Amino acid sequence: MPTCDKLWLMSACCAPSNDRPDESAGELSAPSRSETLTVEVVAVPSGEFWMGAPPGDGYETDGEGPVHQVELSAFSIAPTTVTNADFAAFCDDTGYTTLAERDHWSFVFGGLLPDDFPPTRGVAAAPWWRQVEGSDWRHPAGPHTTYLDVLDHPVVHVSWDDAQAYCSWSGTRLPTEAEWECAARGGLDRKRFPWGDELEPGGEHRMNVFQGEFPGVNTVADGYAGAAPVRSFPPNGFGLYETSGNVWEWCADWFSPETYARDSAEGGVRVDPPGPPAGTHRVMRGGSYLCHDSYCNRYRVGARSANTPDSAAGNIGFRVAR
Repeated sequence: MPTCDKLWLMSACCAPSNDRPDESAGELSAPSRSETLTVEVVAVPSGEFWMGAPPGDGYETDGEGPVHQVELSAFSIAPTTVTNADFAAFCDDTGYTTLAERDHWSFVFGGLLPDDFPPTRGVAAAPWWRQVEGSDWRHPAGPHTTYLDVLDHPVVHVSWDDAQAYCSWSGTRLPTEAEWECAARGGLDRKRFPWGDELEPGGEHRMNVFQGEFPGVNTVADGYAGAAPVRSFPPNGFGLYETSGNVWEWCADWFSPETYARDSAEGGVRVDPPGPPAGTHRVMRGGSYLCHDSYCNRYRVGARSANTPDSAAGNIGFRVAR
């Protein structure tokens, strides 16, 4: 089991933790549900799948293994992450204000800031993350940028609490970690990626991650230095897009590195596992445009990460389920 320091480093390298006082999130109330919104979803049939990553494939301290069988009831999930256009409709309808907007700052990857951008405070454990005043979902790469230019991109700078508010309005919910992984696999059995085991089959880029020498040299070989528009890469077998790379996706579960070991010790097939009953961090899945094999090889479908539910950054988004 990782120490608190290791869990912090895991969160920092993937996406920094804001770690606000508990009362900050408690001030946000759930908005009223929209009566007219139609949310696009795809059906995932009931059945069993193998969850987790085999030994040596990733990070043991993340609790990626052992691989174990899970049985899920049928559910539906959105083919893409929630976009800026989607989130704008929510905020316009409800007047909702995200935590990053309330704080007047969020974390932006330094490589996306212009060379003449004023000096900003960095994260000690991950100095490529910069605390940028005026950065939020409406200004995804700083106050000089606007979501109106990237309406078809994933909404970012949203905390777990912000995602929950959107779900309340849209009549949806966040997927459980098991649902997310099952859907992300697209029906393939125990593969590393949604399309198979090969990183770049036939030399083709299938996801948006960091290429080059992280964090200073990004060759942008996959075509995107930051987040890519949704549906930029081919869908998986269930019709889901970008379940590897692009932006991290919040899940409903509390995070524990001991979850899989505990479930396996109980024996048998786990049915609709809800995750731990409590915790300090929520599960994030899928990796982001900043994942790189040299430091954060978490763009595999069996990989896991976590962050405090009040955290927001320029590579954290979400997709919804029913």
